[in-house]
Amino acid sequence: MESTLAIALNAYNAADEVVQKAIGHLRSQVQVNGRVSLPELDKRQLPSFELAWCASELTAAKASLLYLEDLKDAPTDADVLQWESRLAFVYLARTVSRIQSRLMQRLSEYGLSFSDLQPLHEGEVGEFCQTYQSSSELQSIGQQVQDHKRDHVTLWTNEEQELMRETFARLADEVVAPLAEEIHRHDLDIPDSIINPLLEMGIFGLSIPEQYGGLCSDDHEDTIGMIVATEELSRGSLGAAGSLITRPEILARALLAGGTEEQKAHWLPKLAMGDPFCAVAVTEPNYGSDVAGMQFRATKVEGGWRLNGVKTWCTFGGKAGVLLVLARTESDPDLGHKGLSLLLAEKPSFQGHEFTHEQPEGGQITGRAIPTIGYRGMHSFETFFDNYFVPDSHLIGGEGGRGRGFYYMMAGFSGGRIQTAARAIGVMQAAVDDARTYASERSIFGQTLDQYGLTQVKLAQLAAQLSAARKLTYHVGRLMNEGKGQMEASLAKLLTCRSAEEVTREAMQIYGGMGYAEETNVSRFFVDARVLSIFEGAEEVLALRVIARQLFS
Repeated sequence: MESTLAIALNAYNAADEVVQKAIGHLRSQVQVNGRVSLPELDKRQLPSFELAWCASELTAAKASLLYLEDLKDAPTDADVLQWESRLAFVYLARTVSRIQSRLMQRLSEYGLSFSDLQPLHEGEVGEFCQTYQSSSELQSIGQQVQDHKRDHVTLWTNEEQELMRETFARLADEVVAPLAEEIHRHDLDIPDSIINPLLEMGIFGLSIPEQYGGLCSDDHEDTIGMIVATEELSRGSLGAAGSLITRPEILARALLAGGTEEQKAHWLPKLAMGDPFCAVAVTEPNYGSDVAGMQFRATKVEGGWRLNGVKTWCTFGGKAGVLLVLARTESDPDLGHKGLSLLLAEKPSFQGHEFTHEQPEGGQITGRAIPTIGYRGMHSFETFFDNYFVPDSHLIGGEGGRGRGFYYMMAGFSGGRIQTAARAIGVMQAAVDDARTYASERSIFGQTLDQYGLTQVKLAQLAAQLSAARKLTYHVGRLMNEGKGQMEASLAKLLTCRSAEEVTREAMQIYGGMGYAEETNVSRFFVDARVLSIFEGAEEVLALRVIARQLFS
C-alpha cells in the first residue's frame, strides 16, 4: 500500500503540474494591469470553465489522499485501510484521465503541447491509471460494496460529532424518511412532526455562537458538526429536512459578518430557536446571479425603507417570518454591487402555496409557490413587494451597512456552499444505499443484478465518487473551522452537486424501469439532485465568476 500511495501522489502531482501550467497561461491572458479582467475572462469561458472543473476534481482527489495519510498513521483495521485506498485510487485515476481528456481537446488554448500531457499516461503514472480504471479492479470493488456500506470519515470527526450523527441519522430513518415520499408526491408543507424534533434538538442554532443562544462555540466554528447534521437529514429527504438549516446558516453568517451588536443580540437567539423561521430573497426574475444588475429597490422614508420589486426562488418564503432581502439602496447606478444593502423584512408565517400580507402602513407582500419537479416541501416562492415597510433597525449594519450588502451576503453564502455540498452527499448516500440493496435483491436471467460485471462496475464508481465528495467536504469543513477554505468551499459545491446528479442517475439506471416510477425513492433522489447544481450559485456562474476568477488572480 505504501508504494502504491507514493505512485498515487506522483500521479496527483503530475496532473496538478499540468493544470497549474494551463492556469498560468490563462492568467497571463485574462489579467490586465495585474487584475482579472472580466471581459477578457468572458472571451475564454470554455477553457476557464473546464479548468475550474479540473481544480475541483484535483482538490477532491487530494482530500482523499490526505485522508489516507492520516489513516495509515492511525490504529486502523487493515481491511478499512485497503478499502479506503482502493476507492481513493479509483477516483484519482478517473480524475487524471478526465483532466487529460479535457486538456487534450484544446491544447493551444491552454498553452500546452502533447509533451506536457505525456507524464499523465506514461510510466508508473500511466500504469497506475490503467490498473485502477480496469474492469477487473472495478468489478472487484463492486463485489465488496455490500461489505462496506457506510463511510463516515471518522478520523476527521470527534466523539461529539459522531454522537450527533447517530442522533440525526435516527431521526432521518424513523421520522423523515417515512414521510418523504408523501411530501414529495403531493408537494405538501413540511409537517410539524419533522420540524418540532429539530427545534428541540437546536438544529437552527448550529452556526450561531453560544453567547447568542446557539450551539456553536464562541471561540471557534464547528462546520463539521453542521456538515454531519445536514448530511444525515438530507439522506432522509433533501426538501423535507436537509435544507431546513441552510437559510438560518446564511442569515446567521451575514449578521455575524455585518450586523450591529444590537442586531446580533436581537436576531441570533431568535434564529437559534426557529422563531421566526427565515428565508433569503436575493434572486430576481431577470438577473439571477447578476447581482450588479439587480433592480429591486429600497427607498429611504421617515423611520425606515420602502421595498419595491420582485424576488424569485425565495425558498421557505411562505413559512418564514423574516426574509433576508438584498436591495438597491443607493440611487447611483454606476455603483453596481456596491449600491446594495441587506434588510430584514418581517411578515406573518403562512402555510401552503400562496400568501398575502398587508401592513397597517399600506405596504403589501404577496407570494406564490413555483411548481418544481423536485425539492418539494419547503416551496420556493416568487415574492412581490409593494411599498413594503422595513424600519431602520432592520438595515443590517445600520447606516454603516449601506452599500455593504453584497459582501455580507457573500459571507452568508460561503457557509451555504459547504452546507449544500453536505446536502449533496446525503442525497448521494441515500441513492447508493437504495441501488446497492436493489441490486442484491433483483434477479434477472437467473442471477441477482450485483452478480453482473457492469453492475459491479457501476457500484464501484458510485462508491468512489461518493467517498471523494465526502472527503472533500469534510476537508473543507476543517479548513473553515480554521478561518480558511473559502475557495475550497466553492470547489466543493461545484463538484459534489454535479456528482450527486451523476450518482443518482446511475442509481436510477440500476433500477431499470422501476427507477422511473414515482413509487421508488430513487426517482425522487434524481429530481432532487438536479436542483443542487442550480441554487446557491449556478455551476456556470460559480465556475467562472468565483472559481476561475480566483484561480487567475
